[in-house]
Amino acid sequence: MKKHLITAFLMTIATTILLGVLYPLVITVLAQVLFKDKANGQIRYRNGEAIGSRIIGQPFASSKYFHSRPSNAGNGYDAANSGGTNLAPTNQKLIDRVQSDAKGLHDENPTQSVPVDLITTSASGLDPDITPAAAEFQIPRVAHERGIQESALRELVQKHTAQRDLGLLGEARVNVLELNLALDEVAPKR
Repeated sequence: MKKHLITAFLMTIATTILLGVLYPLVITVLAQVLFKDKANGQIRYRNGEAIGSRIIGQPFASSKYFHSRPSNAGNGYDAANSGGTNLAPTNQKLIDRVQSDAKGLHDENPTQSVPVDLITTSASGLDPDITPAAAEFQIPRVAHERGIQESALRELVQKHTAQRDLGLLGEARVNVLELNLALDEVAPKR
């Protein structure tokens, strides 16, 4: 019995060191060497200051920027508390929020249909991307606020539209942070 306990104890120590220390250390070093930007959250900087992550959605409240999808993660875009509301489609709270958001967006651009991703939240609440239709919908507002031609904004949106991965996976998408950073370069805020 004593021999089995010693063997079990030594195996526990050995596997803890191997799988709890060495393996994570090797994987961390490999990630930092081979995929440094991805391993560190794809943070974007401006003038040496971190301004956001390319892979985590964030709010853009100013009407001079393209807006992200709505978020119900924590207090909105809270990466430590990601998740949707899990409200059923018949839940009155969800219905009221969607109707209110849709009315506000319709008032902003009454000639266009409101894209669904501007009024619905994602499962994580942290999607960094919107559809090209959602970006197109916001062009009149941003153009007006920035004093820039809508055609110039359309070109900018097209330039920042990523197509399906491998030509068939996913959907076309626009990364809101990168689009807004490019917007600041092309048409600085007035």
